[in-house]
Amino acid sequence: MKCFETIKEYKKKTNMNSPHDIYKFMKDIKDIEKELFVVFYLDTKNNIIAREIISIGTLNSAIIHPREVFRNAIVRNCNSIILSHNHPSGDVEPSQEDITITKRLKEAGEVIGIKVLDHVIVGDKLFNSII
Repeated sequence: MKCFETIKEYKKKTNMNSPHDIYKFMKDIKDIEKELFVVFYLDTKNNIIAREIISIGTLNSAIIHPREVFRNAIVRNCNSIILSHNHPSGDVEPSQEDITITKRLKEAGEVIGIKVLDHVIVGDKLFNSII
């Protein structure tokens, strides 16, 4: 399996304006043979503070819990987050589980005051936004 950083800090101001921007920051892990669930922590101007791999799953699933997603968002004093994960199959259509976890995380974010701006699924040369 390819080696990757679980947490990557960004010092340079990099604004996230579209799912394509997220896709560019997922290129290093999009071809991993296991599903990786990633959170991008953003400041008030949608600049990336950090990217963290929250979960390393199996070929077609990853276990996600709001506590894991929002813990470092709170510590890093984030304004918002963007979720992303790869589909090792290359198919970027969201599963029912993808839709359900996105809704659950959006609701949790609303309660604690951290917006979930998007959830981007990446595949071979494609990406798809759930939100």
